[in-house]
Amino acid sequence: MDKALAEPTTDVQTRDAYLFQQERMRRMRIDFSLDEAQAKAAVRKSIPDLRDEEFKAWDDAGLIEHLDIDGQRRWFKRAPNNLFLFSSQAAARRAPDAAVAKPGPYERMGAHHAEIIKASDQSGMTSVSPRRIRVTQSIKVDADAVPAGETVRAWIPYPRAIAGQQEDIRWIGSIPTGAQVAPEDALQRTAYLERKAVAGSPTEFSINYEVTIYARRFVIDPDKVLPTPADPALQPFLNERAPHVVITPALREFSRNVVGSETNPYRVAKKLFDAVDQIPWGGAREYSTISNISDYALHAGHADCGQQTLLLITLLRMNGIPARWQSGMVYSDDALGYNNLHDWGALYLAPYGWVPMDVSTGALNSDVPAERNFYLGGLDAYRVTFNDDYSRALVPAKQHFRSETVDLQRGEVEWKGGNLYFDQWRYDFQTHVLDPKAK
Repeated sequence: MDKALAEPTTDVQTRDAYLFQQERMRRMRIDFSLDEAQAKAAVRKSIPDLRDEEFKAWDDAGLIEHLDIDGQRRWFKRAPNNLFLFSSQAAARRAPDAAVAKPGPYERMGAHHAEIIKASDQSGMTSVSPRRIRVTQSIKVDADAVPAGETVRAWIPYPRAIAGQQEDIRWIGSIPTGAQVAPEDALQRTAYLERKAVAGSPTEFSINYEVTIYARRFVIDPDKVLPTPADPALQPFLNERAPHVVITPALREFSRNVVGSETNPYRVAKKLFDAVDQIPWGGAREYSTISNISDYALHAGHADCGQQTLLLITLLRMNGIPARWQSGMVYSDDALGYNNLHDWGALYLAPYGWVPMDVSTGALNSDVPAERNFYLGGLDAYRVTFNDDYSRALVPAKQHFRSETVDLQRGEVEWKGGNLYFDQWRYDFQTHVLDPKAK
């Protein structure tokens, strides 16, 4: 690549491709930052008497994610924590006082799900139980990450109206003022801000808005589901879209084993949803470092929400079921103070139309089918949607490589000298649930 980049005859497209691959390798080194001693030390925080042969056995089984880089084995910085999500044997070896990750407040059956099911059953509506929230999202760029006096450019995610899902968006303001909000049809919508860097001080940006979020619930009768209609508007959601939605021989084999002879679109979707839901969740490396996310999710032995969603989207499309992406931030009532990045999606089932799916949250812990299967056809009201697709151009256009080439939840930052990666800035996302009686 260095040789090609030094050649004056190398065309712009090839040059950009090589430059990105060099940047991807740099990012992989950031993700895979642990040497063997550091990886073992991290596991020993939970297993003080860890034996070397235990570590090797788990590592050889792929339970502690690693890469061999330039002849040296390097471990993913989140792999020591992920180990306890993937291995019951490792989890059983944890010290009694070891910290244990807790699920999000709506990842288990609870009062909010019961509220949605009751409201849906009583009203017959597919949009119920709304929450009105005020959101503040911010970016703080490290001091001196950009030379003093240079303009820092920031894109902060901003919701678009989605009928029946999120409505009545009201812009309140930004710091600095003068934000440029992308048009409503931007599938990865942002508020764009600029500010001059000041020596010795972080460069800060924030936006503030209100939005009403509805829970969704479609009561689907499998016997009433029809074959996908030949509608040109649905075709983009049936197509492959390289590099992350690509039908491979391994995916075809996986699909055949899961689907069998089933042809009913809902039942096919349910089988695929359940199969992908069985993949253990794990904290993910940055998406920009992965060349084909659906293939990675199939083979890595673990996947996070976006990886599971892209795998399910690919499987649905190859079975003739339109599927698409959504993502944003999940939040909670103020008392819990919870928020997190999250990805999910939607599939098209005639005659119901587009219905939501959240395979990462997956089946809830209930023996009641309406509760257990809530997230195949339903969504809670505690999520703000920023993206109705992935890897779409920002408005205004970014001049340098994106930090996140697929998703958009934290934001993007650059200056004329290049992109600012995630190790050069921090984001914050805060919500306040408003009194429904307040105007």
